[in-house]
Amino acid sequence: MKVRDLDTARHPTNLTGKAIGQHGHICAFFNSVDEQHRVLRPFIKDGFDQGDKAYHYVDPELRDQHLGWLAEAGIDVQEVMASGQLEVWPWQDSTLRGGRFELSTWLTSFEQVLQSGPATGYGQTRFMGHMEWALLDLPGTGDLIEYETRVNYVIPKYEGPVICTYDLTKFGASVVMDALRTHPAVIIGGLLQENPFFVPPDELLREIRERRSASESASTAE
Repeated sequence: MKVRDLDTARHPTNLTGKAIGQHGHICAFFNSVDEQHRVLRPFIKDGFDQGDKAYHYVDPELRDQHLGWLAEAGIDVQEVMASGQLEVWPWQDSTLRGGRFELSTWLTSFEQVLQSGPATGYGQTRFMGHMEWALLDLPGTGDLIEYETRVNYVIPKYEGPVICTYDLTKFGASVVMDALRTHPAVIIGGLLQENPFFVPPDELLREIRERRSASESASTAE
């Protein structure tokens, strides 16, 4: 199966803030930062208009650009950051604290983030993350797919959508396909659609364990 096969997947939806808010865990594939900004702009703007909290973790080299894009979308960045409605964190202060990815620690932090919106008076937390942190040569980053699988146990407990963005010019095909299988919904070509290739987390975690066991056996045999 190739990524472009999704062009004919069921229930495609022109992307709007309202439409995307009806989904939980969403994988978003883009070919450039500009495409990402253009496609996600309605979702981001709608969140602030609806009084939701926004939490973004981003490539540290793109943080200033990201804040500039939010301002161009008509968001008073200084005001919403001062009020706590917007948090924009670089990887080293979110997924990669301490120079490594700790799966269990970040899962706990992730759930706390989703709770933080309603806990502080906002309707929900709208979460967006740049996933290229997993390409860095740091301890634990190989757990990306397990992380993407395990958050499917957490996200349904909350109303806010979670968008994981993937730059298709940076990730290899095998990672893209695995990432696709961990999300019930996908954005590709600017369209939001149900993902017919989604694999339930119990099943995918069994597959991950089997892969690791096979890899360890192969390493021992060498």
